[in-house]
Amino acid sequence: MLAGNGIFGGVTSPVRAALAGVSLGDGLPVAVVGALNVGPGSFYGGSVVTRSDELLCAAERMVQEGAALLDVGARSTAPYLADTISTSEEAERLAWAIALLAGKLGVAVSADTSRVEPARAALDAGASIINDVRGLTGDPALAPLVAERGVGLIAMASEPAALAEGQPVETARPVETVLPVETVLKVLRRALDIAERAGIAPERVVVDPGIGFFRRSDIAWHQWDCAVLAGRFAWARHGNPSSGRSRASPIPPAAFPARWPPPPPPCSRERT
Repeated sequence: MLAGNGIFGGVTSPVRAALAGVSLGDGLPVAVVGALNVGPGSFYGGSVVTRSDELLCAAERMVQEGAALLDVGARSTAPYLADTISTSEEAERLAWAIALLAGKLGVAVSADTSRVEPARAALDAGASIINDVRGLTGDPALAPLVAERGVGLIAMASEPAALAEGQPVETARPVETVLPVETVLKVLRRALDIAERAGIAPERVVVDPGIGFFRRSDIAWHQWDCAVLAGRFAWARHGNPSSGRSRASPIPPAAFPARWPPPPPPCSRERT
């Protein structure tokens, strides 16, 4: 991911941001984010945990293996899946999982949501970062909430044509053909503009170029992703950090989806 305070400014000094005390950006070590899903709709079965003992076990394993942050999602955000659970159900799942993890493992917890009600429930339960795959475009009340609570933000670029609630991207109306890097930068610029207007401090914002989320009829998704990754020098010209990856190479570490960890071994905790 990229620190939000340098993505478009032509900055020549190191660009850095901090998410819940974890510093990210130029010249800093890679930070890994462990992804946990508490909703059965996730495309990656190895990250799904729905029992308290299994969730704690998986989270502990991630921290032991080097995770600097934990990211908890309650519904699938894959662009080719429709997971239309209610906001109340998403809020309930997030609150349960985050209350179980926050303050217990020595790392901050992020809530993966684009809706304000689940985000509020997650923050009340102890989350200190909101990870929004819609880049603040899905719910107009989300950015003000992030600003009010003073928490960290991960704003991801995603395909505008696929943002209709529950609409898989393959059935969405395609948008005009444009260059991948320029498209991603334009989408992220909009997210940062929304964050700025809401009063979110730029040093608390990290952006994610949305690897795997742009699915179009005129270009294969993997070709799009390769073009975005190959455009790292274009990112640099815009003053973006070029430090390590948890999900990306030219972006402060935490935003490109790494399918980590693999399915865990049997949990050593007693089942409750």
